[in-house]
Amino acid sequence: MPSSASSSNTLPLGFPMRAHEFVVRLTFGVLLLSCPLAARGQQPASSAPPPPLAAATAPSDPVTPSESLLIGPGDLLRITVLRESELDQHVRVLDSGEITLSLAGNLSVQGLTPAQAAARVAGKYRDGGFLLHPEVAIFVEEYATQTVTILGQVAHPGSVHVAAPRTMIDVLSLAGGLTETADRHIVVQRGGKDGQRIRVFLSNRADDALNADILVRPGDTVIVPKAGIVYVLGDVAHPGGYVMQNDSQLTVLQAIALAAGASKTASEKRIRLVRNIDGISQSVDLPLHDMERGHAPDVALRADDILYVPFSLMKNISLGIANITAAASSAVIYAVH
Repeated sequence: MPSSASSSNTLPLGFPMRAHEFVVRLTFGVLLLSCPLAARGQQPASSAPPPPLAAATAPSDPVTPSESLLIGPGDLLRITVLRESELDQHVRVLDSGEITLSLAGNLSVQGLTPAQAAARVAGKYRDGGFLLHPEVAIFVEEYATQTVTILGQVAHPGSVHVAAPRTMIDVLSLAGGLTETADRHIVVQRGGKDGQRIRVFLSNRADDALNADILVRPGDTVIVPKAGIVYVLGDVAHPGGYVMQNDSQLTVLQAIALAAGASKTASEKRIRLVRNIDGISQSVDLPLHDMERGHAPDVALRADDILYVPFSLMKNISLGIANITAAASSAVIYAVH
């Protein structure tokens, strides 16, 4: 039958053709997959070459860090010389700023950093013909100036140990902080015979105090002077002495305000300002009533000035200077924060 013969020929012929087609496609796919792998193993001819190795790894210029702790008299140094252990030694810096080296003799190292001192020691051995290429290292085992001296108006004056520079606020806290009569104008004397003297104003305002803070180094001396005091006596709500805080400036009206103002029975037409000039107490009358109303200028006060606000009675207005000065000596001191 033609139809059956045709169908019997199609199946045998068709199956081998499908298998052959599958093999061809599989082979072609393997070739496609292998091409990218081969392509990735080769660099395109047009690609840019990598940067030179020297340019990629070139070190930057070394920056020498600044040293705040310099070698000074009394410091204990440990000197090591590479491959020359017999030259290793522990030496203490003399009062003259010199050290005594094995074989090489004396050498001045005062005011140098450990690295600078090591270079100077190496030069000493090289120039003296003891070593051709000396490699020296110096370590400060003990600083003789590891203390900061704090004097004046602090809770615990004396010396505090610091191993590195600290802020003034830190150093003052180590001394217990400022007293209520401390002046905010603080003096820092740098260590050494040629030390610099620095004046710092430590404000009552936190931001200003932090911005003005400086580093105090071992060997420095911090002096906190006593603040000026103005005495307000007489017919005021709170008579006593008032510290001239912050910028150490105080006027008559400010001082009266600190004393909670004049009483109702006070004579505001005339108050008395007693000031010591060259050891002599001098008195001047001030128109408090006009000053309060802006008809007279406010007067700036000085440390140890005495303001006396009299009662309205005539006998109190005529009170003598000696009695006013005596009253100031027993007045209560108020520190305004």
